[in-house]
Amino acid sequence: MAQANAEGQKTVLVIVGGSMAAVKAPSVLRRLREGGARVNVIATRAALTFITELSLSTAADGPVGTDEAWFAPRPDALHLTMAKADAAVVVGASAEMLAGAAGGHANDLALATLLSVPGPVLWVPAMNAAMWRNPAVQSNVKQLRDWGHHFLGPEVGAFGTRGEGAGIGRMAEPEDIAAAVLKLLARPVPRDLKGLHIVVSAGPTREYLDPVRFISNPSSGKMGFAVAGNARDRGARVTLVTGPVNLPDPAGMVVVRIESALELRDAVIGAAQDADIVVMTAAVADYRAAELKGEKQAKVAGDVSIHLTPNPDILAELGREKGERVLVGFAMETHAGVERAAAKAQRKNADFILLNYPTQEGTAFGGDDNQVTLVRADGTHEDWPRTSKREVARQLLDEALRVHAQRTTD
Repeated sequence: MAQANAEGQKTVLVIVGGSMAAVKAPSVLRRLREGGARVNVIATRAALTFITELSLSTAADGPVGTDEAWFAPRPDALHLTMAKADAAVVVGASAEMLAGAAGGHANDLALATLLSVPGPVLWVPAMNAAMWRNPAVQSNVKQLRDWGHHFLGPEVGAFGTRGEGAGIGRMAEPEDIAAAVLKLLARPVPRDLKGLHIVVSAGPTREYLDPVRFISNPSSGKMGFAVAGNARDRGARVTLVTGPVNLPDPAGMVVVRIESALELRDAVIGAAQDADIVVMTAAVADYRAAELKGEKQAKVAGDVSIHLTPNPDILAELGREKGERVLVGFAMETHAGVERAAAKAQRKNADFILLNYPTQEGTAFGGDDNQVTLVRADGTHEDWPRTSKREVARQLLDEALRVHAQRTTD
């Protein structure tokens, strides 16, 4: 099954699970090959009810490992031969496969091979929303994460199964799967945050004026979710406190959903008591209604005045009780950004501030990219190039870990 690799070429083992999403597996195989990887493929019995062995073999440019081939007379142990890969990805991972892997089962070729893969393993789940949210499934996901496995998705979207509509559980798209695998090959994710508790705030707050009207902002929460996800993948225990966003709860962490700044304050202050690093990416409203109306206010002719009162300064409160904790804030400015961010870091006792300009092209609210400047209280700063929010999250945590290591060893 294995062939000699070209100099420097990496091998990816693609395991196709028993989900309707298995029909996308050939596209994943082709994209991995286009990215320079060599692919070996295993199809479970369930996968072959959705897609043919021939289509997988054609896309992989090689034979397909099956349970029938595993039990056929052969000179090698097929599961050990196929495990010789630099990384493995499970495409269309079902609840059954997650349970088998978390339990250390080896009753088919796919599970037996996974027990022997030396490189990183990426799971790409596909199942209905009720199954994904089931505590048993989430327990298996947590176990695999604790062992260092990685997850991509599932995403929110329409399902192929009749009558299910939309919800969390849809498999990530082939191009995203291939990109994630190639990234793992290029730079294995370290487990350098293991043993640390990291608290992240994300998204906007809503400050209600009456039961149906509120003051808010367009924050998507993507930056905070990226920080939380990177921290989790690097072994940290993560608490994510998020305002109302259109993103599913990430697996492998505690997620606290809030709406108002007061709720955010209580959740973050409570979670931060035993935190090693706190990252405040949330776009917190500066003001709330001085008096919340109990009934919807009728429209009136002419101007209307609203009496607002300041919300608590959560970052400053955390700074006053910081101790050895690393505290990271975010700032948005339209001008004089570095000076204002440095003053904010000093005033609020933050270790550093990530400054961005929301009016800058490609980095506005809701985007997948960001361009930031790391600013310290003493005014020193580093301009980071525009990149994905995932990469910004990685660099942010690298710097936070550096500060934490310095502080705890001094």
